[in-house]
Amino acid sequence: MSFTDRLRLVLPSRASSYERRRMRLRARRTQRLVVIVAGSVAAGAAAVLFAKLADRAQDLHTYLGSISKYGVIVLLPIGLPLAVWLTRKFAPEAAGSGIPQIIAAAEGQRTMAPGKDPRTSLKTAVCKIAVCAFLLVCGASIGREGPTVQVTAAIVYALGARFYGGSGRRALLIAGGAAGVAAAFNTPIAGVVFAVEELAKGFDRRSNTVVILVVVAAGVAAYAMAGNYAYFGGLRGSTALASSWLAAPILGVVCGAFGGLFSRLLASVIGPKPNRVGRWKARKPVVFAFCCGLVAAVAAWLSRGLSYGAGYQETASLLAGHPGRGLPLASFKFIASLAAAGSGAPGGIFSPSLATGAGVGALFSHMLPFFSGRDTIVLGMAAYLAGVVQAPLTSAIILMEMTRDPGLVGPLMLSTLIAREVSSRIMPEPIYHLLSHTWRGRGPKAPQAKPVDAEPAPLQTPRA
Repeated sequence: MSFTDRLRLVLPSRASSYERRRMRLRARRTQRLVVIVAGSVAAGAAAVLFAKLADRAQDLHTYLGSISKYGVIVLLPIGLPLAVWLTRKFAPEAAGSGIPQIIAAAEGQRTMAPGKDPRTSLKTAVCKIAVCAFLLVCGASIGREGPTVQVTAAIVYALGARFYGGSGRRALLIAGGAAGVAAAFNTPIAGVVFAVEELAKGFDRRSNTVVILVVVAAGVAAYAMAGNYAYFGGLRGSTALASSWLAAPILGVVCGAFGGLFSRLLASVIGPKPNRVGRWKARKPVVFAFCCGLVAAVAAWLSRGLSYGAGYQETASLLAGHPGRGLPLASFKFIASLAAAGSGAPGGIFSPSLATGAGVGALFSHMLPFFSGRDTIVLGMAAYLAGVVQAPLTSAIILMEMTRDPGLVGPLMLSTLIAREVSSRIMPEPIYHLLSHTWRGRGPKAPQAKPVDAEPAPLQTPRA
């Protein structure tokens, strides 16, 4: 018995056709909502499994390094060109971070049937996960957060878009991308802000700047007059928080400049308007990836392994108060991340950016005595991430949720705002939106209407 027949048995015999249509519409909406929720759960589970796979891949790299610390360096010039070759052969749309692909697919004007657009297909998602895990085994300086956005968006769209009359393509892709950020960092608020600020472009730059500037100015005034008070308590400000307000603008300028430089260099190689190096990469992508692997291998050798992987362990060690090498981590992580991202292999730049920013913060905490160690590292992470992606709200909230320290909200917003402004002087357009131009037009074309033969207009004789 079909679903419609069961509805007829439930409906009263004297029900009007309008009531029947309304009940069928409610049933379809309920079914569509259940499928979207199920797809969201599947996307979250996929993100967690991807995270566990990435952790196991990095553990395997550490084990291989314990066997031969020089032999593991050879994996980089071998793994990067192999990953580029596999990606170009089986899933070209899985290259890079994945966020530009989702932005291009969400803003595209083409008709995209579920599973037909290679930028958001499940095949691309599977290849993305596999190649990223392989690169982490090789020690490439990549993250899984950007790829997670593409994977979760593909899953949510593949399930939710099969029902007509529901949420549109753009809404499903943006929601899926937000779920990826929330699941990758375990930061649900940051996922929502990332969807509005970066994917949906809900804030223009001028409004965004005004909002953050007003909030920061009010926060500075409140802190100066009443300290770091709690609404239902009387907690006063501390010296560490005062030093954070002093460190925020300095780190914002420095990290914004380095983040903008990173984005500018990356865009010149893989952007829509490449320079000579980028044109050479387009002609010989595998050879270029081999050269990038050599650069990453030299960085790993000189840094004694600090540039390997996503940088989770090095960043966590600095945040825990253990002595670290800020300058080698910041400099060599910058080089290794640029080599991995510039090669065109699958992999994100979120986690390597956080590790680079942590190195900058650790360097400043050792150089200037009035800087608080842990707070300065957190501010450096947020400011450098904002300088790279030019998303200040997302960067500040990610670090706030990751560190569980709401007292740093004001300094975080100040440092990320300054970093974005400095970065925009070097890199006028945000890196993800600039790279999305490369992926526009990759989806299936909309069916063109057949031309209708128009009747010829009747001839008019000129008036005498």
